Amino acid sequence: MTSFVHLKLHTEYSLIDGLLRIKPAMARVAELAMPAVAITDHHNFFGLLKAYKAAAAQGIKLIVGADLHVIDPSDQERHHELCLLAQNEVGYQNLMLLLSEAYQQGQFLGRPRVKLDWVQAHSDGLIALSGGRQGDVGQALLHGREDDARSSLQRWLQWFPNRYYLELQRTGRSDEEEYVHAAVALASEYACPVVATNDVRFLDASEFEAHEARVCIGDGRTLDDPRRARTYSEQQYLRSPEEMADLFKDIPEALENTVEIARRCSVTLSLGEPFLPNYPVPEGEGIEQFLSRLSFEGLGERFPGQTDQQLTAYRDRLDFELETINQMGFPGYFLVVMDFIQWAKKNDIPVGPGRGSGAGSLVAYVLGITDLDPIAYDLLFERFLNPDRVSMPDFDVDFCMERRDEVIDYVAETYGRQSVSQIITFGTMAAKAVVRDVARVQGKPYGLADRMSKLIPFEVGMTLAKALEQEEQLVQLL
Repeated sequence: MTSFVHLKLHTEYSLIDGLLRIKPAMARVAELAMPAVAITDHHNFFGLLKAYKAAAAQGIKLIVGADLHVIDPSDQERHHELCLLAQNEVGYQNLMLLLSEAYQQGQFLGRPRVKLDWVQAHSDGLIALSGGRQGDVGQALLHGREDDARSSLQRWLQWFPNRYYLELQRTGRSDEEEYVHAAVALASEYACPVVATNDVRFLDASEFEAHEARVCIGDGRTLDDPRRARTYSEQQYLRSPEEMADLFKDIPEALENTVEIARRCSVTLSLGEPFLPNYPVPEGEGIEQFLSRLSFEGLGERFPGQTDQQLTAYRDRLDFELETINQMGFPGYFLVVMDFIQWAKKNDIPVGPGRGSGAGSLVAYVLGITDLDPIAYDLLFERFLNPDRVSMPDFDVDFCMERRDEVIDYVAETYGRQSVSQIITFGTMAAKAVVRDVARVQGKPYGLADRMSKLIPFEVGMTLAKALEQEEQLVQLL
């Protein structure tokens, strides 16, 4: 049985200071025979679903967590760190609420933060790690404010009974050992458990230089800038249990508690189950009947004056599509999309005619979701919705850029803001841009960076590895 579980990992989704790619990280955890691992990105769950699936594929339990910045009540411009891990679904929900509040109400200089009373209100189902020397207890100890450290510790122990741990780290950074000795003494005084973490930012020690370059790119500094903070060390990699055991052989309980915390945490995500808003239908009429009635009424409006015989192909197609939609449980989805598109058109907000596979749906056409006749253009409904390939339908709808926010507000007000979200996308740095940015933070001449960048071929999906294989001159310049 393993003697250590990593409880603090920052992946590439900690956008400024994480370099750890999720799939290689999970593969390494499995290779080290660790049964569990925690992902604790800064104030976000951006990588949670990807990590959950990758961990499951390796037979590893994923511990859901996040590192938070808690506003210092004595100075609103300062913050301290706190790491929260979800014990169960209640904790998972509370952590999501805290993250949402941080972005919606707690931002300072563009960075999300939480208030102490928010943490207290949403503490159920959560295990708290103190944040090490960057937590409020750690900062108080390092600055000689023992009374403040005791006061903070007592507060946390009250808010997180049997769920608060003083966090210890040994990564070769300044003040760490001083903090560890003071924290262990304080923990003994208050019977507070301690736990070891390695504050992981990259997979292997050899990646430290690349991590430093990434941080400098985000901070707009160069590597040799004497003013930049040296916050990280080459020891913040994914250490093995044996390495951690050697580091903390004098405090074995700090290692044992990582395994105990992993045992206490268990969150199961519901994957593949759609959660759709309820569309109000007339009393006495089911949602499937309502969709069918609106569809055939819409068919008559699209083709006025034509007989049922003339519309036989359309009626047969509607019957087929409606049967598929109802069988897969998506009538409400079509009605919701119909609703906000109708609202936009009534309010003179330009709406696109439809694109993508959704244009192959006759139901969408007769409901006014799209303006393309799929039968006239031989478009296939099965590309949009197919019982043999169960997935959520996805209409690509274009609205006037200047007024799209009005549509979003309408949907949120109509169906509840708690039921409406926007989906984020992440852009990675292209090979040409990476070369320029890395050269800049390394202090290389602009001319060299420009020359190297121009040697990288213009090609979709081009990587530095591919470029080095294709361009001999690029290799010579390195």
